[in-house]
Amino acid sequence: LQVSVKEKQVVSLVLAKITMLPAFSRPWKVLGRRAWAQAWMSKDLRKMSVVAASAPSLDPASGLPEDRIQFHQLAQQFADNEMFPYAAEWDLKSHFPVDVLRKAAELGFGGVFVDPEHGGSGLNRQDGAVIFEALASGCTSTTAYLTIHNMCVWMIDQFGNNDQRANLLPQLCSMELLSSYCLTEPGSGSDAASLKTTARREGDEYVLNGSKAFISGGGVSDLYIVMCRTGGDGAKGISCLLVPKDAPGISFGKNEDKLGWKTQPTSAVIFEDCRVPAANLLGQEGDGFKFAMKGLDGGRISIATCSVGAAARCLDLATAHVKDRKQFGVPIMSFQHTQFKLADMGTSLLSSRLLVRNAARMLDEKVPDATTACAMAKRQATDAGFDICNDALQLFGGYGYLKDYPIERYLRDVRVHQILEGTNEIMRHIISRKMLA
Repeated sequence: LQVSVKEKQVVSLVLAKITMLPAFSRPWKVLGRRAWAQAWMSKDLRKMSVVAASAPSLDPASGLPEDRIQFHQLAQQFADNEMFPYAAEWDLKSHFPVDVLRKAAELGFGGVFVDPEHGGSGLNRQDGAVIFEALASGCTSTTAYLTIHNMCVWMIDQFGNNDQRANLLPQLCSMELLSSYCLTEPGSGSDAASLKTTARREGDEYVLNGSKAFISGGGVSDLYIVMCRTGGDGAKGISCLLVPKDAPGISFGKNEDKLGWKTQPTSAVIFEDCRVPAANLLGQEGDGFKFAMKGLDGGRISIATCSVGAAARCLDLATAHVKDRKQFGVPIMSFQHTQFKLADMGTSLLSSRLLVRNAARMLDEKVPDATTACAMAKRQATDAGFDICNDALQLFGGYGYLKDYPIERYLRDVRVHQILEGTNEIMRHIISRKMLA
């Protein structure tokens, strides 16, 4: 919750009153539900510490080298101070916090994987997994957009030519320019190679026709990484074009009203004789599908680690809650069911985190089977992340269902992670196909 100076004074008074109440009292009835929620959330719980303090194995910094611990601390401080206190208001108002994203970029989070020569941080996927997990604990929706932007920027750095890198990357890494990834279409989701958007070469230009669906940043981003068909059917006929927001013939659908991810806009991107210079081709004609899949390997790690970050925050909040909440005269943490539930949540969280970080390592080391590891990490972490958030809501009882508490927001935000960057059914297909080869 965002708390004004006046509200902070009220919360302080509320806390003082709470300490004077008998242990068996129901202070939310005495003080009012919203005041109680603000008081409860003000008890330094925005800082991720409850679980890690008592179970170091669940500390996200456990086992990390010193430089990665520093990356984690930097990102966690940013999440705790610049994101978590304001995320509820952003969600309520469907506000896209571009100013906060640019603050994150000042710390190097706008071009995590980009060469420092072009304004990036030059970090690897293992570093990124640690950074994005911490940021997602503050606002999962905003961090998810940041990971998509980083995927786009990485693709330009990895596959672009010198002019494209020099002209675009500095402004993208600072997030002066925002970017979006355009693969999905109304008629092609999991079957991405069947996309219908075309790009016809006319002299020194390409002319695009077609549409993209569910594009994060649609209508707001300045640059769109568009997969389009320049050749025949199938994956080999797909190319990748960089389309600026002001290109003639580009337009955008309405901002979709979504269950979650409300702090980032989502819309259709429509091309009607949209003209872009031929120099905006990324790589060569026919390279687009290959680029898209390579981008998604990293994207799957990033969205998986966002689920881990959300789950870690919910586990932390739930652990604090069951220590405070009393029923039948005792804290509910004393019930064996609660203890077993927390144990399962913690085990699931740690196994997901380790799978994600292992996949990131394999991608960094260019292990041949890294794509399968990325699919495993994405499937496990996004399924487990949703389950952990859902279990945390259950431990909160009716209060978990209220927007005065953040649990329901994390639940709504992580649900889509099981769908995007390749559905979890497609992840199972990738894994089993490799196992049965």
